[in-house]
Amino acid sequence: MKKRVLSILLAATFTVSMFAGATMVSAAENEATEETASTGDFNITVNLASEPQTMDPTLNTTSDGSNMANHLFEGLMKWEDSGVEVNGSDGTANSAQLAPGQAESYEKTENEDGTVTYTFKLRDGIKWSDGKDVTAGDFEYAWKRLVDPATAADYSYMLDCVVNANEIIAGEKDASELAVKAVDDKTFEVTLVNDLPYFEELCAFPAMMPVRQDVIEEAGDNWTFDVSTYISNGAYKMKEWTHNSQIVVEKNENYYDYEKLGPETITFKLMDNQNAMLSGFNSGELDFIEDVPQAEIANLIASGDMKIVDYIGTYYVCFQTQKAPFDDPKVRKAFSLAIDRTYIVNQVTQSGQVEAGGFVPAGVYDAEGATGDDFRTVGGDYYKPTDADYEANCEEARALLAEAGYENGEGFPVVEYLYNTSDAHKAVAEALQYMWEEELGVKVTLNNQEWAAFLQTRKDGDYSIARNGWIADYNDPISFLDMWMTGGGNNDAQYSNEEYDSLIKEAKTTTDVKERMELLHKAEDKIIGEDNALAPLYFYTQKYMLADGIEGMYYCPLGYFFFGYTHQA
Repeated sequence: MKKRVLSILLAATFTVSMFAGATMVSAAENEATEETASTGDFNITVNLASEPQTMDPTLNTTSDGSNMANHLFEGLMKWEDSGVEVNGSDGTANSAQLAPGQAESYEKTENEDGTVTYTFKLRDGIKWSDGKDVTAGDFEYAWKRLVDPATAADYSYMLDCVVNANEIIAGEKDASELAVKAVDDKTFEVTLVNDLPYFEELCAFPAMMPVRQDVIEEAGDNWTFDVSTYISNGAYKMKEWTHNSQIVVEKNENYYDYEKLGPETITFKLMDNQNAMLSGFNSGELDFIEDVPQAEIANLIASGDMKIVDYIGTYYVCFQTQKAPFDDPKVRKAFSLAIDRTYIVNQVTQSGQVEAGGFVPAGVYDAEGATGDDFRTVGGDYYKPTDADYEANCEEARALLAEAGYENGEGFPVVEYLYNTSDAHKAVAEALQYMWEEELGVKVTLNNQEWAAFLQTRKDGDYSIARNGWIADYNDPISFLDMWMTGGGNNDAQYSNEEYDSLIKEAKTTTDVKERMELLHKAEDKIIGEDNALAPLYFYTQKYMLADGIEGMYYCPLGYFFFGYTHQA
C-alpha cells in the first residue's frame, strides 16, 4: 500500500557532493522568477487549531505552532513556492521547495576527522521586526539555547548531530561548547559529527530559527505574551494576541522580501469546534480551515470543496509503558491487534488515509535522497492491518491477553483513553472503545481535554492510553524513531529500551547509508515488532478548504501551509 508522495518533496532537499572539499549553494540560484505585488488592503483569516501551547519557536512541538512560526520567523533555510501544483489540489495550492532563507549561501566542507562543517553567509539587510540587524550571533544564541538543559526544549535532540550537543544535553558540558559560532556578524559556522543527508531541512525547522537574546534575558518566559517583546525576523510580525480568540500578524516592513508579500494581515482564529469552523468558512468569516464536522467530510470531498493532499505522518495510539497494565508488551500488542484499521479509515476518517502496518509511514526515504526506496515498503507490515485479517488478529489478541493473566478480560482494570477535543478524534476514540470492549472484554472510558491541557497531560504521562500523531520534521525515518530514545522530550509513551537506544545512537554515527537504514529498520522492529509500545492506526492525508478567489498559497507535506504570498484572483 505504497502511498504516493509529492515528487517535489523528493527533489526539494539540496543535494551536495560527497567528496572531500566544498559545495556552494547560492540564494540567487533559487530566487523566484515572478514577483507578487502587494495587494493593498487584502487580509486573510485562517483556522489551524485552538490556543497554542507556546509561541516560542524553540519550545514549540505542534503543527499549528510550526505553521505560525513559519510566518513569524525564518531560519537559515526556508520553504518557498515551487510554482508546481500540489497533487490533488485542483490549482488551489502549489508545493514547497527548500531554498536559502536568512542565509544568502552556504558552503559545506568535509574535514579529515570525519566531521562536516557548514559555513553560512547571511543576506545583506536582514532585520528583526524592531529594525535591529539579524546577525550570526542570533543564530548562535538560539541553537545553544535549544540544547541547553535549562531551556527544557523537547526538540533539543534535533541538534545532536552537532559536535558536543549530546554531552551538553546530558549535562556533561556547558551549552557554550556547542560547535556553532558566529565567525562575524554575517558568517555562521556549524560543525557536525558526520555528514547528515537532511541537515539543510533542519535549518528550516522552527526550533532552529533565531530568537533575540536581549529580549529573552530581559522578559524571561513571558517574552512571547507581549506584542512589544515578541520580536521576530520573518515575513510577518505579531500585531495582536487575544487569548482563546485570535492571533493577528501583519507584514513586517523590515523583511527583505516585503514588497512581494500579499496579505496586510493574517488572522489565525483560535477555534476547536468543527461546526463553528465550517459555519465560519461558509459565512466568509474564515478563508481557510483544516477541519469540519466528521459527518460532512465525505460530501465535501465528493463536491470538490475539500481538497486532499499528501501528508507524511502517522496517527497512532501510545501506551503509558511505565504503568500497569500497559507495562506488559503482551497487553499492548493485544490492544493493537484488536483495532480494525480498515473500518476506521473507511467508515470514520473517510479522507483517503491508509491503514498503518508500521510506524514510519509510506513516502519516507529508505536511502539518502530521492533515489532511495520507500522505508515502509522495505520494512513491510508488523501485523496485518486490513479488515480481511481482523478476525485472526482478534483471536491472537485474546490469546495474548490470556497469557498476560486476563483471560476474556477478567480482572483487567478499567483504563482510560485520552484524546483532545475534535469530532474526528472523538469518532476514532469511540470506535476504539467499542473494539477493545467487544473483542477483549475490557472496560475503557474516554477522557476528552482541550488542546493545551491534553498536550500537558500526555507529556506528564498521566494517562493509560492516549491519542497521538507524528508528522515528519524532515524526510528521513530517523524523524519518527529518535524521539523514542530514553528520556526524549517527545517520548510521551515513556518508552525505554537500552537496545533501542543503542541502535538509534549507532544509526546517528555511521556514515554508511545501507548500514544506517538497516539499523533504523532494526529499531522499528524493536519498538513495534517486539515491544509494541505504539499502535499505529493509519498514515495521514491532509484535508483543507480554501475560499474561492484566493491564489498563491503553497504547501509542504511536512504539514506547513504558507499564506504570506496569497492574493485575490
